[in-house]
Amino acid sequence: MGESQSSSHDSHAGHGAPANHGSHAGHGAHAGHDAHDRHAGHSPEMFRQKFWLSLALTIPVVVWSQHIQDLLGYTAPSFAGSARIPALLGMVGFLYGGLVFLRGAWDELRSRLPGMMTLISLAISVAIVFSAVVELGIVEAESLWWESATLITIMLLGHWIEMRSISEASGALQALAKLIPDMAHRVVDGGEEDVTVAQLRTGDTLLVRPGENIPADGIVRKGRSSVNEAMITGESRPVTKEEGAEVIAGTINGTGSLRIEVTGTGDTTKLSGIMRLVSQAQQSKSRVQHLADRAAQILTIVAILAGVVTFAVWQFLGAPIDFALTRVVTVLVISCPHALGLAVPLVVAISTTLGVHGGLLVRDRRGLEEARLLDTVVFDKTGTLTLGEFRVVDMGVRAGATEDEVLAIAAAIETESEHPIARGIVRTAGDRGLPLPAVEGFNAIPGRGVEATVGGARYRIGGPALLEQLAADVPDELRRVADLASSRGQAAIYLLADRAAVAVFVVADAIREESREAIAALHAAGIEVAMLTGDAEPVAKAVAAELGIDTVFARVLPEDKARHVQALQRLGKKVAMVGDGVNDAPALATADIGIAIGAGTDVAVEAGHIVLVRSDPRDVPRIVSLSRATYRKMVQNLWWAAGYNIVAIPLAAGALSAWGILLTPALGAVLMSLSTIVVALNAQLLRRARL
Repeated sequence: MGESQSSSHDSHAGHGAPANHGSHAGHGAHAGHDAHDRHAGHSPEMFRQKFWLSLALTIPVVVWSQHIQDLLGYTAPSFAGSARIPALLGMVGFLYGGLVFLRGAWDELRSRLPGMMTLISLAISVAIVFSAVVELGIVEAESLWWESATLITIMLLGHWIEMRSISEASGALQALAKLIPDMAHRVVDGGEEDVTVAQLRTGDTLLVRPGENIPADGIVRKGRSSVNEAMITGESRPVTKEEGAEVIAGTINGTGSLRIEVTGTGDTTKLSGIMRLVSQAQQSKSRVQHLADRAAQILTIVAILAGVVTFAVWQFLGAPIDFALTRVVTVLVISCPHALGLAVPLVVAISTTLGVHGGLLVRDRRGLEEARLLDTVVFDKTGTLTLGEFRVVDMGVRAGATEDEVLAIAAAIETESEHPIARGIVRTAGDRGLPLPAVEGFNAIPGRGVEATVGGARYRIGGPALLEQLAADVPDELRRVADLASSRGQAAIYLLADRAAVAVFVVADAIREESREAIAALHAAGIEVAMLTGDAEPVAKAVAAELGIDTVFARVLPEDKARHVQALQRLGKKVAMVGDGVNDAPALATADIGIAIGAGTDVAVEAGHIVLVRSDPRDVPRIVSLSRATYRKMVQNLWWAAGYNIVAIPLAAGALSAWGILLTPALGAVLMSLSTIVVALNAQLLRRARL
């Protein structure tokens, strides 16, 4: 038991170490922009306003366009200057709605990274310049005022949809920020005072009434209530809070009143840590995003070359210059990598949001992206697969007694003791909800155990030394339970009535019930499971046998954990390490994916790619499921965004013109925007993924 105790202590050392806390103000406002750099400084509201005003300008341009009148067989109202309406409003629309694209193109060209903004600007500029040349009579052809106006309007609509989608996907941060109330009830001499949350300091005592949001991290000093922590941990059931329990800022108090001592405010709260980690995740770039950016640059070059070749070929074939230029504009429009730029960032933003709501904080998106490739998961034992504290994991009872009866007696006596094993017996009785009888005459037996009177009978509790001292009568069924515990490196504690053993309690670091489900789910996903522990080999093997773990590394010092991870990697395995993020930090950093568990008490863990808020090992297979679903959506979106150009560019260039099939620039813009909408809708389907 000494090994288990030591491991338990070591695995939790360092919790609560200070982190580099930065302000979370405004994270939600710009996280989406960072994920999509070309829109830095833009907002959905800006594109919405530009779209509606551009639409208002475009409608008369289209109505008074001679081409549209001839096509639809109508005559627009005629008055002085009416023939100039398309040119006048078309130019106004270009200067108002098109300016945002021109600025974006300038930024791209200045960075020597031509992309979507460059293509859009080239398309609308070509159309406007050509139309102005026609309007001045320099070239005899049909102007493209209505095409350029509709193109700008549709592009603005597409960008509005994109920005709104990314903004909504990043909205988890704003939602989290709203959880902290503006005011708090601070307890002072003679009563209480209402103060702003910014005025709170560590050590203040707060009163939290039923139904109120908890304004700061703290420890309950008085009162009992249930607290809804779903918005922080993803746990759907309210969590009981009583004296000594930790509470998290932003969670919702239930029906009881609580007095809490403040332990964290502002940027030092766990909620702030969550927001910071989400922001980091949204700003980090995945490998697929780098691929998409590279594809967008290549597509830009291909589109420009295709436009040049298209113009040259049609001129060589003797086509009118306005026809050739129209083909060029259509090629440039339809090949815009708008959807390609949205394909990955939107999927990542949604997957990050899903992770937040599911208790998974993704610090580095590459970790989430590569989780789909995992074939081995290594767990630290104590505090990860186990509770990290003693419980009664087995017991034997003399004939004529019941488990609950003897456990209640033992727990009542051990309530007076501070020994870790004694606390384990008391906790187990509490877990079962057993009422404890009254205890009289408690007395410690030095080096042997304790004794007390319960219900008029004298009981003693202790180990083998107590049995030997009293020459106690121990039934065979109790000895078999104790011998099995000894073979597993577990402690066997006896309850004696006078000199007769009435029960034996096997006390050990209890296995989490969730661990069984987690390992079964990983095996079902084709992933091997290994366990690292500082415990003795019998203890480690007992836990591994009960959970079905494939590989066990026992008696491992914290500094040697990384070496075992490296050994697995040398075998060609893709390894995830799951630990508490403190003593396990070297192993977490060495693994292909580091998963820090224990975030419910310290969300500022900096060691892993992913942090588990609920400290629930079942969330590990959920990471794999989310990774696989996210990658599928990324690949699908990349094909939707770029793959259609294989057909679209030749079609826009006029490859089927001999059969009367020609695309106008406006129709090209519609098709391009449709691909953007398809990508956005496909990304939203990720929300339905079963994790």
